[in-house]
Amino acid sequence: MNRIEVEDLNIYFGEAQILKNININIPENAVTALIGPSGCGKSTFLRSLNRMHDSSPNFRKEGDIFLDGDEIYSPKMDVVDLRKKVGMVFQKANPFPKSIYENVAYGIRIHGISDEDYIAQVVEDSLKSAALWDQVEDKMDNSALSLSGGQQQRLCIARTIANKSEIILMDEPCSALDPIATSKIEELIHRLKKSYTIIIVTHNMQQATRVSKYTSFFLSGEIIESDLTEKLFVNPQNKKTEEYITGRFG
Repeated sequence: MNRIEVEDLNIYFGEAQILKNININIPENAVTALIGPSGCGKSTFLRSLNRMHDSSPNFRKEGDIFLDGDEIYSPKMDVVDLRKKVGMVFQKANPFPKSIYENVAYGIRIHGISDEDYIAQVVEDSLKSAALWDQVEDKMDNSALSLSGGQQQRLCIARTIANKSEIILMDEPCSALDPIATSKIEELIHRLKKSYTIIIVTHNMQQATRVSKYTSFFLSGEIIESDLTEKLFVNPQNKKTEEYITGRFG
């Protein structure tokens, strides 16, 4: 079953067209990787999925993005609810300058929940889901900024889980991390895909092959090819895809 269906999507910032006629389906409980050279539209597309461009005065879109059958840019769509359901993990970990505990609890509190026992349980469950609980359970009052880069990124994932997100958007979540921290994030992605729909932008094609079931190749604002990851990397159907994954450009 598809959680997200994108039909004939065009995105403009002022006169510049960034995305051109994007058509893609995102299946539930699977990892979809978006690959392509810098400036090809991957992150612009990712951010359109939870309306992060809304505050850009020159933003304009044509076409439709459906989440569970509902058009997310419809006037009836509650953007707060959308962003709760569709969480975002950024390229650089962005923990709040608060304690580890309050980083995870914050999103629960702003949705009006004040039951401290409930909050404590969600914080623990979310940190366990993010494979971080064992490392921080006795340091919950410490600043989140005291954590390593990889731990901060997992904390941001825990924060997304605590908000009861069902879809997790990841914009190059490992680009600032060392290989060990990267492998921990990739292990976490493998665990999370059983319960979450994950879309990951990555420049690392080896990472795409390791973590994703599906891959879409973006070039100059267009999707050149989408397929099962194994099929796309082993037997690409488009010459541009083959040239990119074999390192001839990008």
